[in-house]
Amino acid sequence: MSKQAAPLTLVDVTADAVCCPSLAQHRVPAETATLLAPAFKALGDPVRLQLMSMIASADNGEVCVCDLTPAFDLTGPTISHHLRTLREAGLVDAERRGTWVYYRARPTILRQLAALLTVEPVTAAQPAAHS
Repeated sequence: MSKQAAPLTLVDVTADAVCCPSLAQHRVPAETATLLAPAFKALGDPVRLQLMSMIASADNGEVCVCDLTPAFDLTGPTISHHLRTLREAGLVDAERRGTWVYYRARPTILRQLAALLTVEPVTAAQPAAHS
């Protein structure tokens, strides 16, 4: 039996709405941290970070596993494991078409991760934070 996480259901982030305040502005609520931590953990692996980049930057918004596998000096099952981790973390969606699986980035969660990590530059009117 495989361990499969429930897909994340997060607030939709649009250009007009702010979802998640930056962690530099406000403390991250425990519930938000619990929801987003698996995505950050999944991206903490160099192969998964590269896979995520390849998927997110695909010309038509999706990429076939047949195009991802040759880019690495890893076995097919290892690539499949990394892709499953990205899928279980809610970062990508997958669709089987015949013998191939196509992957698409989930922009909502990517925007949420980016918003959480966004740090505005310190201006003369704002005192610098102390470490």
